[in-house]
Amino acid sequence: MKTVAVRTSKIAALVLALFASITLSAQVNGWNPKLESDAQEALHTILEKTPKLASFKKEAYGYAVFPRITKAAIGVGGAAGNGVVYKDHSMVGTAHLKQASVGIQFGGQQYVEVIFFENEDAFEKFTNGKLKFDAQASAVALKAGAAIDLAYQDGVAVFTATKGGLMYEASIGGQHFKYKSSGVE
Repeated sequence: MKTVAVRTSKIAALVLALFASITLSAQVNGWNPKLESDAQEALHTILEKTPKLASFKKEAYGYAVFPRITKAAIGVGGAAGNGVVYKDHSMVGTAHLKQASVGIQFGGQQYVEVIFFENEDAFEKFTNGKLKFDAQASAVALKAGAAIDLAYQDGVAVFTATKGGLMYEASIGGQHFKYKSSGVE
């Protein structure tokens, strides 16, 4: 009887170790189930609050969803976050966003950012690391009840929604992205 219990616990430990190694391997190779579910939830929430964006999602060549970007500043600011990249409405990779800014700014906040790519050229610029937003790029801040003018600029449309925090700013800066393919493209 004792031998059966020992074998059962060894098998359970082996199965647990195998599951842990598969999960860790998947996360190291770019698949992060928590990030993917957070991105889908963030996109769903934004589309629910701003139904006009559904046509962007439907017609876009691809899009990137950053469910949680954290930003902080005292004169000089920075922000970072991870996101999921979609093409044909299927996940094809992940991306990391970094932002730096200077100016009159103080505070901290978290926000969601969704970037829609109108065509293959804009999508390829993003996935090749050649898409950078500078001071001239603008994002549409989604606010409850606000009318929004939806338009692509150079094949890209960017929308943000604040999750929380307080930020005072009059600054300039830029965003840089690093894409990692999941190998599914």
